[in-house]
Amino acid sequence: MGKYQGAVCRHCRREGVKLFLKGEKCFTKCTLDRRAMPPGMHTQVRRRKVSDYGIQLRAKQRARRIYFLLEGQFRLYFDRAAKMAGVTGLNLLRLLETRLDNVVYRVGFAASRRDARQIVSHKHITVNGKVVNIPSYAVRVGDIVAIAQSSKEIDRIKNALDAGEQRPVVPWLTLDKDNMTAKVTAQPGRDDMDQTIQEQLIVEFYSR
Repeated sequence: MGKYQGAVCRHCRREGVKLFLKGEKCFTKCTLDRRAMPPGMHTQVRRRKVSDYGIQLRAKQRARRIYFLLEGQFRLYFDRAAKMAGVTGLNLLRLLETRLDNVVYRVGFAASRRDARQIVSHKHITVNGKVVNIPSYAVRVGDIVAIAQSSKEIDRIKNALDAGEQRPVVPWLTLDKDNMTAKVTAQPGRDDMDQTIQEQLIVEFYSR
C-alpha cells in the first residue's frame, strides 16, 4: 500500500491549524507559525467564497490528515462506518480512534501518529502479549497495549513518554508508565476525540 512521503507541514498550512504530525517539533519549529498561509505560488491572491462542497472537502481532508491516512484508506473506513448500526459520523471516528497506531500515540508511546505507525511496523508493540505490526489493527475494550520487552530501552520511545506528560491520556485508555503498558477500558466517546473534526460534513461529502 502506498504512503505519503512529502512534507507534512504543508498539510497544517493547508488546513490552517496544527495537526501535530511532527510531534514536539510542532511546538518549537512549526512552519505554520512562520507562514500562516496555504501552500502554493498564489496564496496572496484573493480567494473566492468557499462553496458547500469546498467546506465539506476541507472537513474530510482535515480528518484524514489528522489520522495520517491516504484517501483510499479513509474511504474504506467511511464505508465500514456507514454499514454499522448507529450514527455514521461517530462510528467513523471510533474506527479511527481505535486503530493501534492512534492508541500508541494517545498513550504517549510516540510523539506523533506518524511516529506511532513506524513504531508499530517495527514490531515494538504488543497487544495482549503478542507482537502486532499492523498499524490499522483495531483494539477492543480490555486489550492491553504495551511496549515489547526488547524495546523498552529505545530512547525514541522513552523520550516520547517523558514529553507526553504534557498531553493527558484520554479517559478511555489507562496508562502504566512504569511498566510501559496501557489498557483499553471503554469505547471512545465523542468528547474524547478531536473537537476540530466536523464528522457531519464528512458524511455529507461522501453522501453527495
